[in-house]
This record gives sequence, structure tokens and C-alpha cells, in this order.
Amino acid sequence: MTRILVAECKQEVSTFNPHPSTADDFDIRHGAALFDYHSNVGTEVGGVLDILASTPGVEPVPTFGACFITSGGPLAPAAWSRIEGEFLDALRRALPADGVIFCMHGAMAGPAEWDPEGKLLEEARKILGEKIPIVVSLDLHGILTERMVRHADAIVSYHTYPHVDFFQTGRRAARLLLRILAAGVRPVTAVVPVPALVRGDELITETGLFGRVIERARGIETGSGGLSAGMFIGNPFTDVPSLQTYAFVVTDGDPALAERGALELAREFWSHHERMVVPLSSLAEMVEIVIGHAGGGTLGLVDAADATSSGASGDSNAVVGALLDAGYQGRVLAPIVDAPAVAAALEAGVGGTVFTTLGGRLDPGRHRPRPVQARVRLLADGRFRSESFGEEWNAGPTAVLEAGSVTWVVGSRAVSLYDRSFFLAHGQEPRRADCVVIKSPHCQHHMYADWCARMINIDAPGSSSANLKSLGHTRCPRPIFPLDADVPFTPTATLFTRH
Repeated sequence: MTRILVAECKQEVSTFNPHPSTADDFDIRHGAALFDYHSNVGTEVGGVLDILASTPGVEPVPTFGACFITSGGPLAPAAWSRIEGEFLDALRRALPADGVIFCMHGAMAGPAEWDPEGKLLEEARKILGEKIPIVVSLDLHGILTERMVRHADAIVSYHTYPHVDFFQTGRRAARLLLRILAAGVRPVTAVVPVPALVRGDELITETGLFGRVIERARGIETGSGGLSAGMFIGNPFTDVPSLQTYAFVVTDGDPALAERGALELAREFWSHHERMVVPLSSLAEMVEIVIGHAGGGTLGLVDAADATSSGASGDSNAVVGALLDAGYQGRVLAPIVDAPAVAAALEAGVGGTVFTTLGGRLDPGRHRPRPVQARVRLLADGRFRSESFGEEWNAGPTAVLEAGSVTWVVGSRAVSLYDRSFFLAHGQEPRRADCVVIKSPHCQHHMYADWCARMINIDAPGSSSANLKSLGHTRCPRPIFPLDADVPFTPTATLFTRH
């Protein structure tokens, strides 16, 4: 049997979030538990299993999985030490191996290691030796470091944003590894760095300009000699030394084709980069729009600056606070993270009244606690499955608090908010609100944009603000768009081959 080891290590951080991520912010699974979980959800590991388990003569071997419950602040040194140690120990115990697939993200970072994925690959290569092929799947918001490419035989990235191709990406990674093992393909990778940090609707691959670049990447990947191709637009909030955009192409033993394709993708991306920004409304402008809205449907108030899926703390009350301070009386639905407020609600019980504060506990430099008197409408353990792909999410003890015209869904810990799961799992239907606070830069269109009367992108304080100049990058390469003016770009490809 051909033994293929499978491991997972996924996290996306905002280095501007002062609240560090700990080991408790991960779902950690060892051995068979990794496959038991992923066999029932549409993840990369699930896609890998779908291919490997149906291939005669192949034995998929589970090793270790560490998947973030949601994005967060920089990874604490103790958490990194544990994850690195358990990841590598599991790899050693699982040997022998004929091939390896690592499902990673690419935007993990912390003060103990600014390139954790690269470090894991480097150490894995020492354990596995130079001949065992490694294929890595990555989020297109990952940051493609030289160390990652140097120690992997090939990389595969998502092709969609919002991300709907987790499962498909895992399948692509598995097929590629099988081609390396069975068909003897010889991956050659070309990488072209692009000095840009981008945001905005033009990145939506189904409708935006970025989608044109990805379509070309798909054509290269599936064309003659192609093995993999894509773009890494990075996570602008993960301020690390390699943060920028990257075009890449992997071919079967054809460096000229790889270089030509990567340069083509990079040039096309650069031709559109100035449109990849977000027009933002100030809090005052948002209030004016909301108060002037004469019925006719729900307003989507997009507070991407506090997007937990991008690494923010989730404890901003700025949008709701601005509306209340202006005397707004409409029905507002909003999520927030505040464990002490939930504890007070648990003590009061359903139907009881709490006098507490909401927000401003995790990122106090940007947010302030807001006094609230509220009735407890619902209490829950905060465990539910996502609307998008059926993953298990855990917000910790959770309370629904009704404070006048505002309904707060309050979790003890952050969960991703790139769909409506957190609201729906706790009895709240966003369509019934006059305004719903959406703490995600983009959700699948049907979740909000298709039926909201208007979506308002707000320039609120937060560690994942699309107002990138406000964040204070200190580690990423400079000059870079949009942090600097008149950024030059001379595309240059670097080639990587392991054989």
C-alpha cells in the first residue's frame, strides 16, 4: 500500500489585534480523530480523503490537526510551541510514508515565529528526507514565503473568494500528489511577488476583476504541462516580513512555462490593483444614511474592521453605539464577544435583567465598554454547525440580550461571521431587523447582499480595517500599495525545483 500522511495546521491572524491567540483557540485532533471529523464536512482534509480513500492501493494515514476556531490575534509563544511539537511528533510516529499532504492556511504568525507554516515545512523535511513528496494546500489569503515553497514539492491554493472551494482544493492537492507518485511528474514552481495589499468587491471571484486573473490561473493549471496555479493576495492584517501578493505557477518539469505563466498572472493582477480598494463611509455618514432610510428593507452595516474571520477581536460596539448616540430607534441586530456579559446573563437567567457593559474588553485601545441594561432572551452553550460547510463552531456560553431596539448576540469567544450561522443558531433572523451588523468583509451573496436594501461599508475602528493606512504596518516590504504612493513594479520570477 502507498502510505500518504495527512496533517492540518490552519490559522489566520491579525497582528494588529492585541489579544493573543492561545492553544484553546484551536480544535486539536490526533490520529483517527482527524479523519473522523473531516469525513463529514466540506473541508480540504475532507477533499483529500475523498480522493485517497477511493484510490486502490492507497492508505491515507491521519497524523495531527490544529484548526483555529476562528481567526485571532498573534499566536502566543506557548501555543506555537505546543502546536509545532505535536505536529512534528505525530509526523514522526506515522512513518514510514510515501507522500505527505499538509492542509495549511498561510497567515499564521506570532512573536515566536513569523513564518510558522514555513517552519513546519522545514522541520518536516528534516524528518521525511528529501525524496518523499510534500503537497501543501493553502488559503489564497496566505502569505507565500520562500521557505514554504522551498520545502514543498508543490502548492495548491483556493480559487474562490468568498471561499466555497475548500473541498475541491483538497481534491486538487490529493490528485497532484498521486500524479507525482504514480505518473512521475516533476513539479517546478515559479513565484512572482507583487507589491500590493488589496481589499474590496473586485476580489469577489464570481463578479470582480480578480476573478479574471483566477480564471487565467485555472486555465494554466489545467492546460498542457500545468499542475497548479493561482494568486495569494495575503491577509493585509498579518503584518509579517513576507506580506504582499504573489502569483505562482507549478508545471511538470517546464521552468519556462512556469515562469511565463506566473509573470502573466502578476502583470494582469497589477493592471487591476488600483481598483482593489473599499469605498468606506465614516460612522457619521453611516448614521446619516441609516436615519434617512425610509423603510423598504434591511440595511447591511458591514463592520469589516471587526471581522473575526480576518483576525479581529469581535468586541467592537462602535456601529451600534453611533446609531444609539444619534437617537436611532430602529431594530438592530448585532454580534459581539464579551464573556463577562454572558456570565452576567447566565446568573440572571432567561427573562432576567442584566446591568452590564458590552465590548471593549479584548481590544481596549480601539473600543470602549458600553453600559447596557438588557433582558436575557436566550441562553445557549454556543455550539453549532456552520451554515456554509457544516463545520463545528464553538462560541462558548452565549446569550441573546434585548436592550431596547437592539438585539445583541453575545458569545464568550469569537467565531467566524462569514455567514449567518451565529445569528440563526441563536434564534435570530437577520431579515427581521431594520439594520444588521455584518462583521465580515464578504459573505456569500445570498446570505445578505441579495436581499438587503443596501450594504454600507463602514470605516469603523478595528484591527482588520480596510482602511489599511490606519493600521500601522511595520514589517511588510515597502513601498507597497496602498500604503505608499507611486509604487514601482518590475515583475521578476523566482524558480523552485526539488529534483
